Amino acid sequence: MAVAVKTNEYKTSLINNRRYLGNKYKLLPFITGVVNDECPDITSIADIFAGTGAVSSAFTDKVIITNDLMYSNYICNYAWFGAEEYDPQIIIECVVRYNSLTDLEDNYMTDNFADTYFSRDDCAKIGYIREDIEALYKKGDINTRERAILITSLLYAMDKIANTCGHYDAYRKGVEFDKALELYVPMANRQNNPNNQCFNTDSNDLVKNIEADLVYIDPPYNSRQYCDAYHLLENVARWEKPEVFGVARKMDRSTMKSKYCTQSATEAFEQLIGDIKAKYILLSYNNMAEKGNDRSNAKISDQDIMRILEKKGEVKVFSESYKAFTTGKSDIDDNQERLFLCRCFN
Repeated sequence: MAVAVKTNEYKTSLINNRRYLGNKYKLLPFITGVVNDECPDITSIADIFAGTGAVSSAFTDKVIITNDLMYSNYICNYAWFGAEEYDPQIIIECVVRYNSLTDLEDNYMTDNFADTYFSRDDCAKIGYIREDIEALYKKGDINTRERAILITSLLYAMDKIANTCGHYDAYRKGVEFDKALELYVPMANRQNNPNNQCFNTDSNDLVKNIEADLVYIDPPYNSRQYCDAYHLLENVARWEKPEVFGVARKMDRSTMKSKYCTQSATEAFEQLIGDIKAKYILLSYNNMAEKGNDRSNAKISDQDIMRILEKKGEVKVFSESYKAFTTGKSDIDDNQERLFLCRCFN
């Protein structure tokens, strides 16, 4: 029998309540303005480097296809945009129960991460909750989307208190852990478009098998691999309990590397554009080509972007200034996010 839970016993979260490198949430008015003005006849959008799903969240009136190479992003996108219905009461009851947990035993998280990114007690809680979500799913007590929403709640809660500067390349040593893990209830739509799809695969492979009116492309710009910056969230999302190593306690990430962070980015981009089936392609790419340090510099030149897109259709370029996220090693002025809109020939 369901247990009545008062609304003041839990807090809620929205899709943008998460820190993430390259997050486009603040640029949504710019992006949606271009789409609304230039692409009036679209009913479906494929966001093939979706990240946290911020851009997709602005187009929930359309059929949404999301994709990301990282499972931790895929599971969050499935939570927010998945076509499957879910029971909000189940999520609320689990969140309230998880937040009340105390005095937990050691587990994979305490064994590997105690007093690094999180305190020992929070690691015990993270490990217990993640194990419990899988147990509920395997017993059939929660469906696939409910599982995704609970994992999303956990990942957002972790990110809110993590002892980092916004990513997991390192943790700060000798600090006091003054914030305790608290899960929020994600305010995901109960009924999304039944034709929505969420993928966790290589974008270059995906575009060979999907079609959409608009394909939005927001690839990594530089050599910073997202699986390096968010390895711990990826570890907890996958929950395969791998061996971790080094000071940063990273797992093996060799199968999660993106070509768009390497010297082969231009070649990968050209192949991607050639295989896309859409009326419009909208590429988001900033003007970091020679502005930051070597790791920050863009991997694809403007000349190559234009050359490749102009083979596919008619191209317009839009730009808007914004403050770039840096790790403190780059002093970057006049940073611009550019949107390259390609109206495809066929």
